[in-house]
Amino acid sequence: MAAANGTHAREERQKPDIDWKNLGFSYIPTYSHVEYKWRKGQGWDDGRLVKEPYMNIHIAATGLHYGQSSFEGLKAYRMKDGKVRLFRPDKNAERMQISADAVCMVAPPPSIFLEACRRVISDNIDFVPPYGTGGSLYVRPLLFGSGPQIGLHEADEYTFLVLVIPVGEYYKGGVSGSVKALIRNKLDRAAPHGTGHAKLGGNYPAALGPVNEAVKIGYNLLLFLDPATHTHVDEFSSSNFIALTSLDAEGRRTYVTPQSESILNSVTNRTLREIAEKRLGWKVEVRKVPFEEVKKGTYSEVGACGTAAVISPVGTIGYEHEDGRIEEIKIGDGSVEGWKALFKEFSALQVGEVEDWEKWGYHWPAEGI
Repeated sequence: MAAANGTHAREERQKPDIDWKNLGFSYIPTYSHVEYKWRKGQGWDDGRLVKEPYMNIHIAATGLHYGQSSFEGLKAYRMKDGKVRLFRPDKNAERMQISADAVCMVAPPPSIFLEACRRVISDNIDFVPPYGTGGSLYVRPLLFGSGPQIGLHEADEYTFLVLVIPVGEYYKGGVSGSVKALIRNKLDRAAPHGTGHAKLGGNYPAALGPVNEAVKIGYNLLLFLDPATHTHVDEFSSSNFIALTSLDAEGRRTYVTPQSESILNSVTNRTLREIAEKRLGWKVEVRKVPFEEVKKGTYSEVGACGTAAVISPVGTIGYEHEDGRIEEIKIGDGSVEGWKALFKEFSALQVGEVEDWEKWGYHWPAEGI
């Protein structure tokens, strides 16, 4: 029997029977999700835990008609001390505010964002993979206009929910091998001065068709150049672009990533930069990256970074010319030693295997769940 606050009694629950070491990255039903509503003149309610993975949505909801929708992706880990903590959720809360502002939505304040994450993780604690399995609990906050509006106006009601899914290690055993990326001729991810900097649902479906077409001819993902001049690197279809130079005379590399108004401010990228500089002693450059640098072999390693895989090494970039011919550019000699070193540090920090992990302030709540 459901409790009054929307939870269902723990003693009635059947514990999940999951092969933790063989988890993939796909939807798995859990006990509940958490849902909050904002209504004009009332503000945010106190939220509730909901057992059913379905909801009633008004047929005129702005999230359906006008794309008022934003989402985030982050992970919670059962760490070395046995406690469960989220990795840098404050940065995701900040980014959701930026995304909401871009399309005139009311974002939950950070206090509600964090509270919602804690509530849903606590209620689904049985689904957090054990320490040492390489798995984590993927946390997906979603904000959308749920109030009806037929004219092009903001909604008078917004729904904020958080769902969780246990997921496995994207690359078994860490980073290895590489994928192929393709730059399509006359295809842009975002418009100049548009919403490419925001994590909006509407930014993603336009690439689905082109990605499927690219896969058919042997490429795994798309790489986009800047929409204004098509001369500088922006980002991949769902990940930031990152690159490394070879070791210099002092045994250091340079970590390079594009500076652009059209790309998403990745929490993973930000973390990798900080680890590269503070733990590995590498140089870090956030600047405009001419595609010509990639073509002439400036970088020994190129990668796509994001929440799911952290780092996906890219070994080949195909450039489609106007006549349809694809020119393939090989990256370095195929080595991913730089990415392996960075991934190792990142992964150890995520699960509390680094001695000074508490000093970084990346994990919340500090006391654990």
